Parts: sequence; C-alpha cells; structure tokens
Amino acid sequence: MTRISVQQFIDKIEEKRSLKEPNRESYKEIYYIICSILNHYITSDWKQTDDQIRSSKVKQVYYISMEFLIGSLLKNNLLNYDLLTTCNDALTELGFDPEKVYKQEHDPGLGNGGLGRLAACFLDSMASLNYPGVGCGIRYRYGLFEQRIINGYQTEFPDDWLQQDYPWEIRKEQEAVIIEYGGKASLYENESGKLSCRYEGTEKVRAVPYDIPIVGFRNQFINALRLWSAEPIQELQQINQNDYYNHLEYERQVEQISGYLYPDDSSIAGKKLRLKQQYFLVSASLRQILNEYRQYHSSGYHLLYEKVVIQINDTHPSLAIPELMRILMDEEQYSWNDAWHIVTNLFAYTNHTIMSEALETWPVSMIKEIVPRLYMIIEEMNERFCQSIFYNYPDLRKEIPKLAIIADDQVHMARLAIIASFRINGVAKLHTEILKTKEMRTFHQIFPAKFQNKTNGISHRRWLLMTNPKLAKFISSMISPIWIDQPYELNQLLRYTKDKGILEELAAIKLANKQELAHYIHKNTGIMVDDHSIFDVQIKRLHEYKRQLLNVFHIIYLYKRVQENPQLNLMPRTFIFAAKAAPSYHLAKEIIKLIHTVADIVNNDPNIKDKIKVVFLENYNVSLAEKIIPAADVSEQISTASKEASGTGNMKMMMNGALTIGTLDGANIEMENLVGKHNMFIFGLRSEDVYQHYQSGNYRANEIFQTDQRIRFILNQLHDGLFHHSSFKDIYFQLLQTNDPYFILKDFDSYVEAQHLIDFTYRDQLKWQSKCLINIAHSGKFSSDRTINEYASAIWNIKQLN
Repeated sequence: MTRISVQQFIDKIEEKRSLKEPNRESYKEIYYIICSILNHYITSDWKQTDDQIRSSKVKQVYYISMEFLIGSLLKNNLLNYDLLTTCNDALTELGFDPEKVYKQEHDPGLGNGGLGRLAACFLDSMASLNYPGVGCGIRYRYGLFEQRIINGYQTEFPDDWLQQDYPWEIRKEQEAVIIEYGGKASLYENESGKLSCRYEGTEKVRAVPYDIPIVGFRNQFINALRLWSAEPIQELQQINQNDYYNHLEYERQVEQISGYLYPDDSSIAGKKLRLKQQYFLVSASLRQILNEYRQYHSSGYHLLYEKVVIQINDTHPSLAIPELMRILMDEEQYSWNDAWHIVTNLFAYTNHTIMSEALETWPVSMIKEIVPRLYMIIEEMNERFCQSIFYNYPDLRKEIPKLAIIADDQVHMARLAIIASFRINGVAKLHTEILKTKEMRTFHQIFPAKFQNKTNGISHRRWLLMTNPKLAKFISSMISPIWIDQPYELNQLLRYTKDKGILEELAAIKLANKQELAHYIHKNTGIMVDDHSIFDVQIKRLHEYKRQLLNVFHIIYLYKRVQENPQLNLMPRTFIFAAKAAPSYHLAKEIIKLIHTVADIVNNDPNIKDKIKVVFLENYNVSLAEKIIPAADVSEQISTASKEASGTGNMKMMMNGALTIGTLDGANIEMENLVGKHNMFIFGLRSEDVYQHYQSGNYRANEIFQTDQRIRFILNQLHDGLFHHSSFKDIYFQLLQTNDPYFILKDFDSYVEAQHLIDFTYRDQLKWQSKCLINIAHSGKFSSDRTINEYASAIWNIKQLN
C-alpha cells in the first residue's frame, strides 16, 4: 500500500464529509469516515489476496469455532496498514481526540473468553504470515451479555452490539445456503442399488454469510472471517394469511439460532437451541467449503483433504464430522468407506479442557430429534469403532464403555472428534501430557500418532505493539523494530537486565500506564487508587477452578492484619478484578458479590490508610483488557494445578512486563522453564499432587479449617456475615461440605507465602524491573505466530503465499 502523509489523510477525511464542531455526533461520524477510508484499501487488497489464493490453488485451512473474540478493529486495522500514527496526527490536527474516535466502536459480541480470543489471535497470525485461511463462526445478534454491577450483584443486560451499523462486515446474500433440522430420515435402496436417505417434514433455515476482513500486518494480505446469520426462507409478506401466526413463530425460532452467544442451557429448550446453533454453524460452513472447492476442482471430493484442512476449535463444531459423512453419502453417493477416508484425513481437533466433567455430551434423544440423520451416522460410527476395538484390541474390551461415542444414553463429542480426526492437539505441554497419560490415555494407546502439543500463543502485535505503544517504542529503541516481525528477537532485551537507566525508564513507562488506568478506575467507579501501589490483577472468566476466591481470601487476611496493626509495613496494594459469571452459575455470581462486599468494607475503612484497595471493573471484554494489561504489576494465574489447559492472559501480562504469581498449571510451566523460578512466584500443589489427592481421597478440608486460624476466621466471616455485612453461607458450605474440590484451603498457606515474597521483592524496584524485563524478553515464545507456524507445518501442511 502506498504511504500517505498526514495532509493527504486529512484531505481524504474532508472528501468524505464536511466536519462539524467536535461533539458526540461528529465523533460517531468521524469514526465511520475513517472506517470508510480504510475499507477502500481493504477491498482492493482483499480481492488481490482472493485472486492469488484461487489462481495458485493452494491448500487452505478452515478454522471452525463457536467464538471469535476479535475486539474492536479500527485501531488494529490502522496499525496493520501502518496508518495508525498518520491517522492519530490527522485527527489531532482536525481537533479530534483519536481515542474518543476509537471508542465509538462497540466490541463485537462474538465470543466470551480465552477460546474465542485465541481464535482471533490465530486469524491475525494466519493473515500476517500469509497463510490462506478462513475463520467460520456465527454472527450472533447479541453477545453473551452486558454486565452491570448493581448493589454488588452481577446483572445481565443484552449486549446489543449490532444496534448500529458494523462497518467491517459485508453481507454475501448470493452465497446463502439452506440448512434443515428435524423431521424424519429413512434409508431406502435407490435405482443404482445403493442406500439413499429420504427426508420428510424438516424445518428449513436460510444461512446468510457476512464476511469480515482479517488484515495481515503490513503485507496487504487479507483473509476472511465468515459469520453465518440465520434467517427465514420466506419473507412475512409472502405468507398466506392463514399461516401468518405460524410463520411469526417460525421466524422467532429461526432468529434465535444466531440470536445469542451461548443461550442459557439450564433448560431443555436452551440445550436444544445450543445444539441447533452448532449444527447450523457446521452445516453452513461445510456447504461453503465444498462449494469453493467445486469451483476449482471438478474431479469430485476424493482428494478434498489435499486442498482443504478443517480445524475444529474444541468439541462445539464436532457435528461437522457426521455432517460431512451425510453430504458425501446421501448427496454425492460416496460409499461409507470412501467418505470415511476423506473425513478422517480432513479434520483436526483442538482439545481445550482437561476436566472430564467439562467434556461436551448430548442426550441421544436430543440428537435424534434435531439431526436424526446425523444420529444414524454417529450410531454407525460408534458400532464400527467398538467392533474394531473388540477384535483388534482384546485387552481393551473392558474399556469399550469409556471409549464408545454413544454411552450412558449420551453422545460424547470429544470421543467422536478423536476417532474421526487425523490429529488431536492439546494447548500446553502439561495439558497434552495429561490428555495422553490420564484423561485420554486409552485413546492415546490406540492412536498414539494422532496426539500432538501446540502451546497457545497471542498476537504480540495487538497485545504489545498496539495496546502498549510506550513500551513497544521503548523496546524498538533498544533492539530495533525487528521484534515486530520476529518476536523471538525480544530475547535481545536480556542484555539490558542490569542496566539501571533502562530499568528506570521501564519503571516510568509502567507508572504512566498505571496512571492512565487509575484515571479510568476513578472515572468509572469513583474509587481513588494509588498509582504507586502494586497493581495486582486477576482478569478472566469467573469460575471456581480459576480461584478468584483464593485471591479474595488473601485480601481478607491482609485486611485483618492491617486492622490488628495499623502500622504494619505493607506495600500499598490495589487488587483489580474483572470477570463475567455465567448467568446460571450461582456460586460464581456469589463470588462477584463477595468481591464487592470486601471492596466496600476495605475501601471505606479510614484506618487502612489506603494500604489496600479493591476494584472490580464491570463488563470485561477485549477493550477493557487492553486498558488493564499494560498497567499490571502482578498477574494472577492461580488455577488449581491440572485444571487450566493453557491460559493466554498469563502470556499477555508477561509480554507487558507483569510478574506472574501462579501454580504450575497450563502454560505457566513453560513460562517458568523460560524465565526461571526466581522470576515468577510459584506456589501450591503440583498437578501430580492434585491427582494423588483425588485418587487416594486423603484430603480433608475440614482439618485445615480446624487447624489454621486464618482459614477459620475467613470462613466464619462468610458464614456469620462478613464483618457484620452480607452472609456467604453457600460459599462456606461449598468449601467444607464438598471437601474443597479446587484445593483453595490447601493452597492458601503457600499462596500467602508467595504474596509475602511479592511484597518484599517489589521494594527493590531495580530488582523488580529486572525481573519484568526478563519476562518481556522471553515472551516472544508465546506469540501466536509461533503457534500458527507449528500448526501449519505439523498439522495443516499448508504453505505461506509470497
């Protein structure tokens, strides 16, 4: 792309529309104008990329995921076109605050947590590395929910992110496809003597694609994120008057399919809707994939896997496997064996959970009702697989109920994905080892060559270059901008870990970022925080295994110590939380209320003298993470060992110069291997300890309650009313009556010791900043560029386009 000057950029803005005096309306107007200018370049480069991919007929990856947490795109796209500084200068010259312009963009409600953000980082790296790839997802009308805190309680409101025009999407009406649900499927012998399937009474839905450009970094390479929207196959005005109300109900049901990200599945209706969403995504995506393949390859689908690879992100898209079998057999007249050969060379599966109880299953009756033909195919897959185990692995016959796709009247989606995929990967070394040796041990015994590890990564361009420009500029001044294209080059920073001037400047950058966050906190919560205090950050989905509760217990413990000794020599600490709890997850919502209750007590106690502050920032999303992460001093990665598959928040904060307090879980282990145990704060049980306790049953939470005065005080406060405020009996009983399943009480003492060490270490700022620089220097390993290159070479077998 031709570089343009600030004046040329101003001219382009003024060509679009005459500007008004800066006010709210004109900020929205200028936002759309900037998007329009950028879309002019994107459209041209997108077509050029498409033409290059089609003419070269190279193999492509299709990354199917229920979530793509892409965040706002204007600033990111400007950065990738090397126009961010130019645009900032042009806006400033015109009297606009650039950040106010960028704030006009609502985060797309297309994802919730790490799974969706990982998918977004992967798309970024694919485009930036010139790999041809397409993301396939759903265009949710509403995101998970907009979280507001009312009297300390999480309250959910609709996340109406499409209320205003979304400038990055292009509707592709001409590429819509028809999806069919339910009805009756029956097999019969056709004229050729082959089995065919007859469908009766199905419900038809129109899947309309919207494409969002995924812009590569300074390479004019554009991939697509294709999102499917569910629409009725007929407009209301075309309907006979007698069918008017039936059609209204049909329209309502259809619109729900792409209506909400993760509808509440605590009801049967909610479960059915989720299953419909999953089938909708995979059926529409496969139609697109096959249609695109057929345009350039007229010899049938026998060699489909030589030009296409499909990566399913967790088990949610697993129905793509029987759906492709259905298409190949019922519509293309392939035999079972030929179709199975294609399918088993086409799909690769990423597992994202270690916890067996979290592996996705569906009731047989529900699969039969919503996708009856797919159930017949799954049943046949199951029968053939179980027979193969019975005859080929006689020693494993007793294991068949634990391996079968259909067992206990449930369809086990992870088993389906493992059996039919040519590769299965975990997302951190520990996670993959646990899959191979524990949770999926028998499958690994049968299919040892299928299992691989691909440790997660993050887009270093978004999470450092864009999100933390002060630090990025400082790094480039030391080692040149080479790290932007080659993130491993960040290790050149190791030369400066003893340089006092460098470390002092690093500290000044962190302080400036903390001052910005402190201003944001005061503006949005009214809480004044000390920007020289330790910013201790835990930002992630609210779940028991992520142990926000352990963090809160430490805060209560610290508060009690300061109460008892107001002169206690404690480094001032600001504890920052951000998290959403699933609407039906009662205990997680209770923990949010507990955080706010503790904050209300601590923040308003004049005797504490601002040594401790507790802040909860509502409605956690990508844009909020971009404000918090550059300011973090301490990164809380404290999940129960063996429960967190990888984590990516740990990588983002490491890359921005925060020090990790964490268990040896997920990617924390690989971080420690790189930076050394003295540059992190590791505590708690190891994964082998956790498994030993589970197997032996020798852990007794009540014994800790009886013997540790700190624990007894904290839990009694929960039971009797926290400092004469709210009672949290549900949390109390969850810990003691269910024997503390996530070992919060067991790890508390070790956690407190690690926090003491943080307090002590932070007092020597040169030592602290040296550790921070060591972490930044090693963070290049966790770039998603590295992860995508590994997928491309070891799983996908795709090549970069020049």
